[in-house]
Amino acid sequence: MTGDDIEGRLAARVLNALLRENYAGLHRLVEHRTLRLPGRSVRLLDARPAFLSELVVDPAQKLGLNDVFTAVRALADPSDDIEAFERECRDALATVKLHDDARPAVYRRLARIPDELRTGPGTFYETLAAYNDHPVHPAGRGRAGLSMADLSRYAPEFAPSFPLHWAAVRNPALAGSLPGWWPSPPDVGLDAPAAGAALFPVHPLAVRQVRGHPGAVLAPEPYLQVTPTLSMRTVAAAPLGHLKMPLPTSTLGLRNRRTIMPGTLPDGALVERILHRVLRRRPELPVLLTDEQTYGHAQDPLLGYLVRRFPPETARAHIVPIAALLADAPDKGQVVERWDVEAVFDAYLSALFSWNVTLFRHGIALEAHQQNVALVLDDAPPRLLIKDNDGALINTSRLRERLPPSPGTDPRDLIDRRMTTDDDEALARVFVTITLHLCAAAPALGLAERGLLPWRTGRAMIRERLDEALGPDEAFLRSRTLDADTLPGKAMVTAGTLVDKARTGAADINKHYGPPGPNYLRDATCP
Repeated sequence: MTGDDIEGRLAARVLNALLRENYAGLHRLVEHRTLRLPGRSVRLLDARPAFLSELVVDPAQKLGLNDVFTAVRALADPSDDIEAFERECRDALATVKLHDDARPAVYRRLARIPDELRTGPGTFYETLAAYNDHPVHPAGRGRAGLSMADLSRYAPEFAPSFPLHWAAVRNPALAGSLPGWWPSPPDVGLDAPAAGAALFPVHPLAVRQVRGHPGAVLAPEPYLQVTPTLSMRTVAAAPLGHLKMPLPTSTLGLRNRRTIMPGTLPDGALVERILHRVLRRRPELPVLLTDEQTYGHAQDPLLGYLVRRFPPETARAHIVPIAALLADAPDKGQVVERWDVEAVFDAYLSALFSWNVTLFRHGIALEAHQQNVALVLDDAPPRLLIKDNDGALINTSRLRERLPPSPGTDPRDLIDRRMTTDDDEALARVFVTITLHLCAAAPALGLAERGLLPWRTGRAMIRERLDEALGPDEAFLRSRTLDADTLPGKAMVTAGTLVDKARTGAADINKHYGPPGPNYLRDATCP
């Protein structure tokens, strides 16, 4: 693919997102399948299938990022962050080109990894997933503020390995027991830290910010060789252990910072404990949870960590993030083709919907997208692996009715009150935009585009598995999914970069919605 082709594809994805979100009233500029932008007109086609939008940009016409930028500058409100938007798009374009250059060598290295070393919660499948675009956000490959050299040294798509830095942090808040691989002060070249201080991991890209911090002393020696996962700020540190640290960048929008806010760690741990209680009541659900009860924080977004422990059942299984299912395999074909595609996708949908509908009945909707949901594939039936629960939304009164609180599992103790609601419509929007759009329909569409499973088949499977999970009594969620006239969609570019919260009114930019889209569950057309 030439540079012009790469830019044209990205420009079309960006314009599709802006049109879908009706940024600056773009819908009013559509006439007879033509989008009449300031500066030029753009042909539109019927989306087949109509996933999130009825119309999409005709990919056959030549379109560049400057065409999009010209239109946005003409239409934007004076307070909109156009510079950040343009920078985000250019960063994404540069990253895609870097990926294209680096991929052959990376894939040759990955192809030499023996099969037995591709199992467990390592980074083999995470690296492959990093070459795929985000299903919805058009500039998802970009990382604000990082250079191409930073990416090649520390980003998952290059499968690097690097040592961590460490700092002695005064008066931190700590929870849980540290793993055996955690260093002692002499390991990192420090004397015994002062009373009340503790060692915190520091990502190499955050060293500059931490070095001058008044509450931290940077250790002189690095310790612990790690490899990055798909999220980049989380690294594989041990056979069954990952480590999450703040990273001074943004992804999926300038406002979506990859630092760690203090309350997210105890909140995520609390939600995990609630999920374990649900599973104890429903042990037949094919779901595993990572242990995220060990963490530390110093009340600064750049000083914190989370230790993620994986269940022993994952040690010899293939742990495939949903984001990696459709990735190119280093040997041939797509990752999912290692298994029976239709059978695995069917089992996955059954597990996905049975788990998330069960949670919905308890008043819980997880922000568990393709990066935070993985398939555990071995000789046993496929299971889900769920991690990172600090973005859940909980109807506290309904959860307390279904699951009377015990010590440590009361949702009223959540620090971030944006995680609580008394509105089941809000829960349904999370269910639709995350579980249905990202985790079910986007993979089904990708399978169809790659000729691995017809859209009609994948769509029918989604409908059938969701219908089974809902049963005859879940009328409310059924009316918001299978029987809905339209389905909600997120306005990720608008809320994440272009328009600030004062104008969007979004308490949480990750739960800000644009105009509703078509219900593709009623659309059997092939892509």
